[in-house]
This record gives sequence, C-alpha cells and structure tokens, in this order.
Amino acid sequence: MAIAKNKEALRDRLDLADVISGYVQLKRASANSYKGLCPFHADKNPSMTVTPHMGLWQCWSCGAKGDVFGFVMQIENLDFPATLELLAAKVGFVLEYEEGKSPAKENNNRPRILAINQAAAEFFQAQLPTDEAKPARDNLLERGFDKDAAAKFGVGYSPDSFNSLTNHLKAMGFTDQELLDSTLVRKSEKTGGVYDFYRGRLMWPIRDQGGAVIGFGARKLLETDQGPKYYNSSDSPVYHKNKVLYGIDLAKAPIGKKKQVVVVEGYTDVMACHLAGVDTAIATCGTAFTEEHVNIINRLLSGGTEGTAEVIFCFDPDEAGQKAAMRAWEQSSQFKAQTFVAIGPDGLDPCDLRSQKGDEAVKAMIANRKPIYEFMVRQYIDKFDLGNVAGRVAAAKAAAPIIAAIRDVTSRSAYERELSAWVSLDPQEIHSFVEEAVRSKARAGVAAMNRGNVGTNQPQTASETLDAPTDANSNGEAPRAYPPINLNDPMTRVERQVLEVIVQIPDCYSTSALARILAIGFAHPAHNAIGQGIARLVAETPDAAHDHAWIERLIAILPPELHSAVNEIAVQPMPAENEEALARYGQGVIIGALDRSLNVEKNELLAELRRIDASAQPERFSEVNRRLVALEADRRALRAQG
Repeated sequence: MAIAKNKEALRDRLDLADVISGYVQLKRASANSYKGLCPFHADKNPSMTVTPHMGLWQCWSCGAKGDVFGFVMQIENLDFPATLELLAAKVGFVLEYEEGKSPAKENNNRPRILAINQAAAEFFQAQLPTDEAKPARDNLLERGFDKDAAAKFGVGYSPDSFNSLTNHLKAMGFTDQELLDSTLVRKSEKTGGVYDFYRGRLMWPIRDQGGAVIGFGARKLLETDQGPKYYNSSDSPVYHKNKVLYGIDLAKAPIGKKKQVVVVEGYTDVMACHLAGVDTAIATCGTAFTEEHVNIINRLLSGGTEGTAEVIFCFDPDEAGQKAAMRAWEQSSQFKAQTFVAIGPDGLDPCDLRSQKGDEAVKAMIANRKPIYEFMVRQYIDKFDLGNVAGRVAAAKAAAPIIAAIRDVTSRSAYERELSAWVSLDPQEIHSFVEEAVRSKARAGVAAMNRGNVGTNQPQTASETLDAPTDANSNGEAPRAYPPINLNDPMTRVERQVLEVIVQIPDCYSTSALARILAIGFAHPAHNAIGQGIARLVAETPDAAHDHAWIERLIAILPPELHSAVNEIAVQPMPAENEEALARYGQGVIIGALDRSLNVEKNELLAELRRIDASAQPERFSEVNRRLVALEADRRALRAQG
C-alpha cells in the first residue's frame, strides 16, 4: 500500500473542526472543543466531542474515536491512501510518494472520479450557451430560471453526441476505465470503446456537503430520446443514492443556523425554493427517503433541542405524493425535530408556484405548513364516508394509531379533541380508540422483545471498559489489568482533571511544575500508568506536549487497555467558554495539583525527620529541615498565585 511520505504535513494543513463540519453540524461545547451528533450510530443527542487543538474526536455513546484521517475513512468508507488523496484535494495539498508507489498503481480511483466529475460539470456548463442547447435554456426559462440561476446551481447541457464528453475527458488524461468507474460513459459491446451516456439532456451536478461533484441528474429534452424523463447517476465509488441529498452543499449552513429543513421532490423545486429565499431546501435524487437521509438531516440539525427544529415536507397532491407522505410519516419519529407538511395552493409544486405566483407565494406555502400528524389524520379520515355513524367510527379507528404515535401527551390530547370535532364523535370515544392503539403498539413491542429483536446497550465511556477481561483463569474469572475508572469518585475525578489539563493545555504549566506533579504519581493505577507515560515522553523531549502528534506517541508506549482512556482525556471538553476562562481553569487545576504534591512531599519529609537520629545523622537531619523550609516557601508562593 502506497502511503504518502508527507502525511503529517497534510495533517498540519487540516482543521479537524472544518473537516467534520462538512458532515456534521458542530456547536461549540467549550473554549477548546465542539459537540455534534455522532454520524456512526443513530444519535439523537450530541454525543460526539471534537477537540481541534488535539486533532481528536470521540463519541461518548458508541465509542467511535480517532483523528481527522480516521473520521473521513469511516464516514466515506475509504482506505487510508484514498483518504489522504481526498483530504489533500480539498486543501490543494500535493502528496509525495516513494517512486513507483503512487496510489494510481493501486487502483485508488476515488480522487480521480471526483476530478472527472468536476471536469464534466464544467464541460456541461460551458455547453449551455451554445446554439444546440437552446431547448435546455428554454426549458429553464419556462420554469423561471435565467442564466444567473443556472450558474448558481451549475446547471449545464450534455451535447447530443456520441463522444464529445468522452473525447474531452480523454484529452485531459483520464483512462477508459476511470471514465467507466465514474458512470459518465458506457462500454460499446461492438467496438469495446466507451461512449457518452448523457446525450441531449439538461444536466444538474449533484454535490456532497463539501461541494465536491459526486454525480449528475439529467432531464430529457429531445423527442428522439427514448430514455426516462430523468436519469440519475448510478452508484459509484463516490455516489450512493441512499445517502445523497441534492442541494445539501448550499443548504448545509442555513439548516444549521435556522434549524429547519425543507424536503422537496426535485431539482427544480430545490432551485425555486432557494431563489425564493427558502435556502434550507433539499431533495433526494430519484429515490425514496431513507434512514441514511434521516441521519444526515439529524446531524445538520444538531445543536438545537427537540421541538425547536423543523423538517417540512413538500409533496405533490397526486398518488405519488401521497405515497411519499406516508413514507415521511413512518420516518417522522426518527427526526430530532417537529415534522410538517406544506402543500402549495391548487396543488402546485414549489417550482410551478414560483413561476406562476412569485417568490412570496413559495415562502407563504412554507409558512402555512401543517403538522404531519394533522395532515396524516386528514388523509385517513377523508377516505371514509363521514355522513353516517359507521363511517365516522371507522375513520376514527383508522386515524387513532396516528395520534397514538405522538409522544407528547398534551399534544396527543389536543389531537384527540381535533379528531373528535372532525368526525363528530364523543371525545371519550376517541380517547378510548387512541388508548387501544397505544396498548396495541406496546403489545407489539413486547412481542418483538420476546423474539429477541432488541439491541445491546453500549458503555457510555471507554473508561468503563478498562476492566474488560483479557484472559480467563481456571475458575472462569477474568483478571483485570486495571480496575475500572469511576469518575463519580471525587479523588479519581480530580486526578482525571489534572491529566486533562496536562494533555490539553500545556501552556498553563512549566516543565518543573509538571515534573513535580508527575513525581508523586496518581492513586488510580490506570491514571498512574498514563502519568508515567507522560513523564517518559517529557524526559525524552521536554517540549513533547506542544507536539501535535504527541498523543499518538503517548498511546504508542502505553498498553492497549489504556488507549481509550487516553483518547477520552484528550477530547474531554474543558469547563470554559473562552480562552481567558480556559487559561484560568487550567492554572487553577495545576495549582491545586502542585499544592497536593507539596503536601505529599512535606508529609514524607516529616515522616523521615521523625525517623532520623539527629545526633547520629546531623547532616541528613539538617538537609531534611532545609527542604521542609523550602517546601513551605514554595507553598506560600503557590497560594499567593491562587
């Protein structure tokens, strides 16, 4: 495997918070850390801590952790060389490899595919002003999109040609296999060569959260085109339709700021919303809304509290729209947000609404959203004949499970009253239908548990697993390398705070102060082993704590069962809102640790003094007394600092 020689230089160029915020909405947790929803499990409360100055991140719920390379490797499902190439491309960094060991020779083609997609997007954009592309421009103008709108979204045109794009990309040095991997071309069964897949179509580049082009959407324009109305990119090393949201690159920041997501059905709807001022609009790309989509949105909405964020679905009133609404309803409980439905007047989608009635009409449609519960209840009861008692009872029973799914009891009671008015039945009857639906759901849950369909709880922190068994003895008992770290114990918690400051805030102590603190050790064996490791590194390199890679070096010399604890120490948020408060906090912890160290030294010297025969060992007796006097002076000076 080819590994870049200068990967550490690349690490120095990368800001961990900037990289992670391309995937997860981060909110400041303290002066030197951020928090966000973990992207590696179904996280509903921000469980991930990011500490840019340490270059580390950790989820306190599922235990995922690592550095900037590890994060991108996991979330993008890449190997290490591909990760380096991707990150280097983002910051314009040139990787250096040993001769003959470039990633290209190892089929590491993800960066190449991204480069192909970017070149193709630029090619399609350049074709839009041509005479041949007039049908494409007309199509855009009919929908209210001028050339500036097309430029904003990078809309282009694919010539009705067998090989115009292929030849363009080959001239740039891309191979047939790389073009095939990108899915922009197809292989000819007759000639064995490759040819353009998209021909005579209006083209939308699809970008990831970081703005990289990962695929395309293509709309049919020509009567001679026998394909479907829309083509979307096939899955590739960079494009996975179940994880893609069109417009996410533009909407990411507004979503995080406004705590709102507007989900529409197509590319032109996204364009119309953004141009109308609804800049939180996104759309799936030719697929139904998936759990992955839900997770992405939750991460973008993180930082708010449940009930303050909104997910608003815009559906067409046709049968397909009704099915989409049902799927949205089924997934609504997974969102860390309130869910709504917005329907345009006369059933117009956002694109048609904007072209016919203007920007304000689009904004009004979003403002007039209805809670998804209300929308779904009305969908159910409208299917019944409410002109007779039997129809009203049937409608109420059909709608009851919708209301039963509402977690907030007060809101549930309010909707019971609404349903009572809609179907003209006694509120108590409605309540009994809903309660039966609640009980039915509970019974279904118990049945699922009895079938074994339950997950296992993960430890909350890696420290809780330090006592994990290594080898079992003959009695079946597992010996423990270190006892569990109980941070509820006051002394253990104080020790942990000292280690956190030593690791994270090296500017708040001197080398001599550190040596004094580490010399007395720590009570907990795990903490003491970590302290000894730090002392070893500092002895080798006095300024070790200021080296960006020193945590890696510390982990390398410690046993594996301590690695998670070290990572926790390195990413623990400090209780300080700004740099000034951080410095005060760190100095306070260090002063407290030094005071305890001086007390330990004093008590040891006093014990020795009691053991010394002054007449037999006068020089030693005097030396101990001199050290006690010096210690007392150090204590007074230290307390003067506090």
